[in-house]
Amino acid sequence: MKLYNTNHTFAIGAYKESPYLEECVQSLIRQKKKSNVILCTSTPCDYIEQVVKKYQLPYYVRNGQSDIQDDWNFAFNSANTDYVTIAHQDDVYSEYYFAELSRHLPDEEMSLYITDYLPLKCGKAGPRDINSKLRRLLRTPLKVKRFACSKRIRKLTLAFGNSVCCPTITYNKKRLGSTIFTSKFKFCIDWDTCLKYAEQDGHFVYVDKPLVYYRIHDGATSKEFIEDHRRVSEDIGMFRKFWPEPIVKIIMIFYKRAYKTYG
Repeated sequence: MKLYNTNHTFAIGAYKESPYLEECVQSLIRQKKKSNVILCTSTPCDYIEQVVKKYQLPYYVRNGQSDIQDDWNFAFNSANTDYVTIAHQDDVYSEYYFAELSRHLPDEEMSLYITDYLPLKCGKAGPRDINSKLRRLLRTPLKVKRFACSKRIRKLTLAFGNSVCCPTITYNKKRLGSTIFTSKFKFCIDWDTCLKYAEQDGHFVYVDKPLVYYRIHDGATSKEFIEDHRRVSEDIGMFRKFWPEPIVKIIMIFYKRAYKTYG
């Protein structure tokens, strides 16, 4: 695939034989404004290599046991650009994602660029479920630039739940460094990472447009973490970073309702 003269890369994290990988690749190479696309994996197989060959993608393989955090850091560091979007293999990107992002670049003070999204279920985008509605509501203050520059407000948008959708985020490597994912969690990595950077200098950029279609399906990691109760444990651990135990228990009563998205 042709390398483009842009300071941004979509780094696809591929895992085993996802039936949705090719659709994700197609959405990235069909961007109205072209950007670089690479594919990274810790589970090389014939299927992934066939997709790489078909679309002539730069291909990076991480040695060692597959691990979400290590795989994301590897994908992030494999990109040779300052701005990196870690694309999830199951999801689909609007053809205007990079065109919209490029309107905000370069921005050396920006830590994270975040967009709205729509759930993608049974091959159709939307309507919004309770999870996406809640996340969008929590992100509302970030539409105001003054609030997006405030550590206190950024932290507040994360205090009542995970307001971010990981595949929508673009990271500024020049500002954040090389190893950006350092969370002790496995499921709440994105939430914990956003909190880390919410508490640091710099600012977020939030675009309230659904530029990613987040696929909900039986094989999703999110459903796996719900079924074996690891999500509950990690969500509680995140809320404890903001609230005392009695308030955490109250919040979780309502927060668990968002799990029905995968029911």
